[in-house]
Amino acid sequence: MTPPIAPAGWSRWLVPPAALSVHLSIGQAYAWSVFKPSLESALGLSGTESALPFQLGIVMLGLSAAFGGTLVERNGPRWAMTVALCCFSSGFLLAALGAATRQYWLIVLGYGFVGGIGLGIGYISPVSTLIKWFPDRPGMATGIAIMGFGGGALIASPWSAQMLDTYGNDSDGIALAFLTHGLVYAAFMTLGVLLVRVPPPGYGRSKAADSADPAATGRAADAASVATPQVSARSAIRTPQFWFLWLVLCMNVTAGIGILEKAAPMITDFFATSDTPVTVSAAAGFVALLSAANMAGRIGWSSTSDLIGRKNIYRVYLGVGAVMYLLIALFGDASKPLFVICALVILSFYGGGFATIPAYLKDLFGTYQVGAIHGRLLTAWSTAGVLGPLIVNWVADSQEEAGRSGAGLYGLSFTIMIGLLVVGFVANELVRPVHARHHVPATDIAAATATTAAATTSAPAATSTSASGTTPAPKEAADGR
Repeated sequence: MTPPIAPAGWSRWLVPPAALSVHLSIGQAYAWSVFKPSLESALGLSGTESALPFQLGIVMLGLSAAFGGTLVERNGPRWAMTVALCCFSSGFLLAALGAATRQYWLIVLGYGFVGGIGLGIGYISPVSTLIKWFPDRPGMATGIAIMGFGGGALIASPWSAQMLDTYGNDSDGIALAFLTHGLVYAAFMTLGVLLVRVPPPGYGRSKAADSADPAATGRAADAASVATPQVSARSAIRTPQFWFLWLVLCMNVTAGIGILEKAAPMITDFFATSDTPVTVSAAAGFVALLSAANMAGRIGWSSTSDLIGRKNIYRVYLGVGAVMYLLIALFGDASKPLFVICALVILSFYGGGFATIPAYLKDLFGTYQVGAIHGRLLTAWSTAGVLGPLIVNWVADSQEEAGRSGAGLYGLSFTIMIGLLVVGFVANELVRPVHARHHVPATDIAAATATTAAATTSAPAATSTSASGTTPAPKEAADGR
């Protein structure tokens, strides 16, 4: 399956809605905490056990993105979105069967394993395409591409809570909620599959080229691309820069996901003994607020990175993030506004980190195979998907066994998060430009670009193939154009 090439006059601003239709759907993963209390009461699970589907889903997200990144580059965004649709929706249907039959392993298999593959392929499906459509604004482009994933829970959290109120909090009600999710998201993601387009061969824009001839601006952009350092995916993972960024992403994600995965029960625990305890609906509203901050951070902070630079914005994410965690640990249970504001800031950094990392990769490694490099880097998310929930849930369970309650369940885990953010801060400071020995020779890219352009001109069939990245090995440079 190959996506149609955008015709002459096609507006690049039609591509972001295609990305959002997929990312808003798979972003439901961030609303998993709404299901945790119901699953724990209906199936007799611990907090650690109820987090397992989410954890496995994030692990599979990173692994499928890493192993599927090259396939996405080769087969194009329409293929990737279709695979994501099938896996993500099927995962919900399997989870519904597991809830209906009270077979928890089916929920883990469906939502975590099968649905997680859909998360990973769907997550990276539009990123490379949008970077190619917006070479002049990579931070903004990746922010748009990834914004929907952060905002998915803004819709899914209250929607899921309402379904549980309507269907019931028992296993049958959970099954109906999962079934509804699977069917509705399948229909919504289909919009992205139908709408997505790839730029024509040789496409490129200057900052003021929205109304210019795509072919003319494309030739200028190609020349500029050849003149800048480009690194292949295979070479990138052999550089210290890749692994420093791996640490940066892993630490930032671990810190954010630790709050996000347990958001609803966490705010309830923090103020359980206060004069105004947090209700179930208010906790679901808190999850929705976190989703809004996550989404806003993805477009806001990533766009800011275009102005102040990637290293500087990660200094903010990691340094200020550590301060926010410290404030929650020291004073969070004394003030609801303080707790909520600090959590919102942390989640905005969490989302901003995701949205900025593709542009950071583009700055260091060029546009050549940036999608595949991004996919490999997302193994950091897999690691963080285990670490974050494991740290928070395991510490909370152990503290509860020791007789502690309320905010005392989380003090140790927050201290750990502060330490991890400091590690990420140091890793970011160590990032330097990639050594010239890892660069792909400019002549190789220029030759591949010329060969691909000639093949596109001479054969209509080759046009679709070239644009979707399915060219043979000698022409693989076109993937990063």
